[in-house]
Amino acid sequence: MADVHDKATRSYNMSRIKGTDTKPEMLVRKYLHANGIRYSLHNKTLPGKPDLTLAKYHTVIFVNGCFWHGHKRCKFFVMPKTRTEWWQKKIEETKNRDKKALQYLKAQGWKPIIIWECELKPETRIATLESLYNLITKAKELNYVQ
Repeated sequence: MADVHDKATRSYNMSRIKGTDTKPEMLVRKYLHANGIRYSLHNKTLPGKPDLTLAKYHTVIFVNGCFWHGHKRCKFFVMPKTRTEWWQKKIEETKNRDKKALQYLKAQGWKPIIIWECELKPETRIATLESLYNLITKAKELNYVQ
């Protein structure tokens, strides 16, 4: 099956996809900040370059796009009908890279949290953000964080 766009249009569309400061990421950032949780952004010294690093809680947060990170059993992850083999390889490489980064972070004593794009849709957003806040603050209370 051929692409529905010509090469120039496809290239332009792909160039418009952001890797940082995405809408889902901004929702998480605004919620945490409004609730007194402070963080740094896109820490290049940690594997996977977490979207948020909460040093006080020794926690990192990844806000993953369902498509780009191959979210299993998610209605927002649909394998493209064109260049399927290429996309499968690309997404599998991303998943492997994510897995290695999480293993390293855990070995270094970090608590990684993954928030999926689909969990921030309007119907589940509040519950997801409240759960995230509780997860972060409970870890501190239970002395999981030094």
